[in-house]
Amino acid sequence: MSAAPPSRRDPVADADAEARAEALSLLNTGHAALAWTDPDTGAPGISRIAFARDPEAGPMTLVSGLAPHTRALRQNPDCALMVGEVGPKGDPMTHPRLMIRARAEFVPADAPDRAALRARWLERNPKATVYIDLPDFSFVRLVPQSGLLNGGFARAFRLSAEDLKG
Repeated sequence: MSAAPPSRRDPVADADAEARAEALSLLNTGHAALAWTDPDTGAPGISRIAFARDPEAGPMTLVSGLAPHTRALRQNPDCALMVGEVGPKGDPMTHPRLMIRARAEFVPADAPDRAALRARWLERNPKATVYIDLPDFSFVRLVPQSGLLNGGFARAFRLSAEDLKG
């Protein structure tokens, strides 16, 4: 009879106040990598998107109907985001980054809050004036389900949906 292998301590901790603050700070980067599932092949895809943490709507993006991730999110709203930037010096693996598991919720064109979303989006992204009103563009709320903050070497934290509301 063999002995059970020794149990390992979970290297990912529950978020504390400092981890939650760092995660919320990372949500202000202005862009993210969005992972989605291709509805035709089931293969993963990834896109760089404009991203914002709207004070009313929460994490969101503006997508074109021409982009493959738009169709993918309409068919399967489960997605993931990666936010964070590598700084100018040091090992990229020591820089903070945040992965969020989310569900995409398309904002209807006639939604009562669309005008306010549009105004706040343009405050952050004034160059979007060129395309924001084209008929194929949609706002999408990216509703967090959970997150994982890698705050650098030996600093990993589990985040709940509530932790990511800020």
